[in-house]
Amino acid sequence: MSGNFHQMALTDVQPGMVLSDELLDMQGQVLLPQGTVLTEAMLSLMPRHGISVLPIQQAEYTAEAIEATVHHHEARLERLFRKNDADIDTHWATAQLRRFISDYRHGAEEAPEHE
Repeated sequence: MSGNFHQMALTDVQPGMVLSDELLDMQGQVLLPQGTVLTEAMLSLMPRHGISVLPIQQAEYTAEAIEATVHHHEARLERLFRKNDADIDTHWATAQLRRFISDYRHGAEEAPEHE
């Protein structure tokens, strides 16, 4: 088992996370090998095998990796909202949706309600 891991509850595991060790079932049989990138389908089958905790590899977040992720999210938003102009009054709902998604992706605190 690698030293760069932590046990994570199945409810907290997200698709794309990586196993830091082999995943064994209740009988000790290998379900998934070390280094497996988890998918939604894999995670949905875990309760059937009695799995409630998984050994997840801790990600090492470098400044470059964070910057690349932010750039990726911004580019994705640009593509998704390419047909909508936030400055046009009829697109106000789409502009607000884009702002909510952008705030969520950047980890911004929830904005206070309008007074």
